[in-house]
Amino acid sequence: MQIDNRFLDDMARVTSGALGLMARVKDEVAVLVRQQFDNLLGNMELVSREEFEAVKAMAAKARAEQEALAARLAALEERLGGDAGKAKPARPASHRTASSES
Repeated sequence: MQIDNRFLDDMARVTSGALGLMARVKDEVAVLVRQQFDNLLGNMELVSREEFEAVKAMAAKARAEQEALAARLAALEERLGGDAGKAKPARPASHRTASSES
């Protein structure tokens, strides 16, 4: 029975050593993957959340101003009579009458 216990003790030591080695390998792989991921993100030239929010606010303000100006322009055009702001279409040169060619 003594031999069986020694064999089991040796197997337990080998197994625990292998598990410890696998844990260290897993940690090293995780560090390497994280480094590669950080390098990839660094090369993508991404913007920060603060920069994104600032540009988003600027775009919303510009859109609101544009809509206000469009409403103001429509009101001015209506006050001027509706068609005052529209250009008259030019008469094409190919539509000459017979009297103007003589």
